[in-house]
Amino acid sequence: MLRSIVKDVTTAATSAVSVGTGMGTPTPSTSTPQHTTSADSDPDSTEVLEDSSRSIIMGMISQLRKDMDLHRVTFPTFVLEPRSLLEKITDYMSHADLLLLAAQETGQQNRFIAVLRYFLSGWHIKPKGVKKPYNPVLGEFFECQWSYGNGTDAFFVAEQVSHHPPISAYYYGSPENGIRIQGNIRPKSRFLGNSVVSLMEGDSYIEFSHLHNEHYDFTMPNMYARGILFGKMVLELGDNCVLRCRSSDLVCELDFKTKGFFSGQYNSLVGKIKKESTGEVLYDISGQWSSEIYIKSVKSSSKTVLLDTQTAKLQQKTVVSESEQASNESRRLWADLSAALKNDAMDMATEEKLGIEERQREEAKLREERNTPFEPVFFKLLDGQYVFKGNDRYILHGRRIQKRDKSN
Repeated sequence: MLRSIVKDVTTAATSAVSVGTGMGTPTPSTSTPQHTTSADSDPDSTEVLEDSSRSIIMGMISQLRKDMDLHRVTFPTFVLEPRSLLEKITDYMSHADLLLLAAQETGQQNRFIAVLRYFLSGWHIKPKGVKKPYNPVLGEFFECQWSYGNGTDAFFVAEQVSHHPPISAYYYGSPENGIRIQGNIRPKSRFLGNSVVSLMEGDSYIEFSHLHNEHYDFTMPNMYARGILFGKMVLELGDNCVLRCRSSDLVCELDFKTKGFFSGQYNSLVGKIKKESTGEVLYDISGQWSSEIYIKSVKSSSKTVLLDTQTAKLQQKTVVSESEQASNESRRLWADLSAALKNDAMDMATEEKLGIEERQREEAKLREERNTPFEPVFFKLLDGQYVFKGNDRYILHGRRIQKRDKSN
């Protein structure tokens, strides 16, 4: 997608290099984390560290202070998930078929509930244990596509558009279904004593172009890694987030609850759908985001299943093979580090990670010496937000998307 205008980050400091326009060979992705089971203990979200690993973390933490920003802190390789944050964003599109169904709803209230179902569907996808994806380097990008059962397609592109502060811009488009998702993720990490929290700041929205650009703004819950000093390490979602459609006068306020020290269960959430202008509560939301989520009308005494993540079908994405990717494309950029992590070769993984970070520092120094500010390839800054530069029609009919033979 837009390959003819992609600039190779490894040579951008000295010259602009056009990447070839030959059609890549897309391959189905196999790196999407599997479904997790839900229980009060939620074993897939916990991890017991070996003494040596715990000692490394303790040594790192001894240099920190409470509420310190961790963006500039280098984490040990054994806590890394072998993929970039830019690719991890696609987890939230893994059930986009639910959004296709939402786009077909004619009533505003039913459509809002259907969009909420989609919004809640991606949080259960995570690696086993407590892992964090790679921090993308400036100019890194990731792109992929999906093919749906109704004969339509969708594409996704994400780019690291800023390093200080870190900003990841992304865009999902399915023009044939009239759907766009766009946003900026601006994570901030904080040390809280026995926990580390990743604050998922940024602005994102869903838009239905065939419904007069009906617009749904949403924010994301924060992510907590508990037990980094003592006890089991646990990954949790916490705090409040919102889904809002101003044209429908509807808002859903959600509270992702972390487990208490002595009581409670993992992965719980509660929420309310309200008429925003009056504050009137229409529906209650409850359940666990890792298994079943329920909805209940305030006029009813019984609740129904809004989403069952254990039966929801994952939509597998297709990614061009690494050999045909640009050198600043996520999977190729991090390929050696990912291979080392998968082979449990931690010394080699550390070397690969340090090598990428050093190249990033060298490129930043060259840009400063040449007075050539970084310019994103896929996004532009408009009114304080990064927006997608591309054209849906061009992207869908470009060389990276292979249209299926719909006569079959």
